[in-house]
Amino acid sequence: MTRSLACSLAIVLTLGSCARLGIGAAEKKEEPSPYGATGIPPQLRVKNGDSGTAVQAGGNISANPMESFFTPPEDIVYTDPDNPEAAIPELSTLLSAPKRGPWEESETIARQFSVREGKPMLIWFTDSQGSPMCKALSQELFSTNDFGNWATENLVRLRVDDHVKITDPNMSIDDATDRQLRIKDYNAKLKKRYKVMGYPSLIVVSPGGEVVGRYRGYKRGDAQFTWGQLKQAKAVSDSAYQGWRKGMEKKGYREWEDRKGRKIFAKLISYSKGELILIEPNGDRARTRETVLSDKDRAWIDEQKKLRNID
Repeated sequence: MTRSLACSLAIVLTLGSCARLGIGAAEKKEEPSPYGATGIPPQLRVKNGDSGTAVQAGGNISANPMESFFTPPEDIVYTDPDNPEAAIPELSTLLSAPKRGPWEESETIARQFSVREGKPMLIWFTDSQGSPMCKALSQELFSTNDFGNWATENLVRLRVDDHVKITDPNMSIDDATDRQLRIKDYNAKLKKRYKVMGYPSLIVVSPGGEVVGRYRGYKRGDAQFTWGQLKQAKAVSDSAYQGWRKGMEKKGYREWEDRKGRKIFAKLISYSKGELILIEPNGDRARTRETVLSDKDRAWIDEQKKLRNID
């Protein structure tokens, strides 16, 4: 019976039993933006070519958004084939990870937060030591309390600094040098991936992987203008995210919640004797027990059993 339940759940979540679960209903057609293709009001559009331009959601990615955002194949570390579940962490451990800081330094961590929280990722490519305009942008906008409070509520921030300095007193000179070189190589790959040509450069990426804002350069006194651009990019991201999320839900992804109210957007790929294995859109997996899930999730599992006449 356990094997039957696992197979049945895998089929319904993979193929999408839309008629039974009420997924895939016709969407209301949205009215075209009154601001044209970019969706940017005239007062928020860039003032010159050096500042970059906002990017219309969906207009700059491949047919498969996973290719441009989620973990590239070469970065995936597979589990032991003789024990494929050995490296799957407990969901409680995953959800109790340290809270994010003001600025993340790892794109992998930042995009995990972005997908889990449904917030766009702001990537700030900077040279904190060599660029006067990067220092001005930090002083006039990014270091202010007003922006910090707004960004914490609305964004996941990632800083990619061309100036790399290792100050860990517990590391040897050789280890510090090696780490510095690896960070520089990592940053160079990010610059190439996002086509960054100068500093400062700001890239806004929706949780679904679309670049919805791209801005280069900064002028002193333009803090409010730059903030306005980021607010508009956030609005475009919210719209794009809703469409992406609905598409993922049709593929079997849904929001799961534990007894402590912590949530994760994932798909059920295995169920056996009350144990579930979930997978997030970026490929991260987690295991958990049915008993630690919310009443809503447990009711959903019971519904799936009833649909298949399984006790």
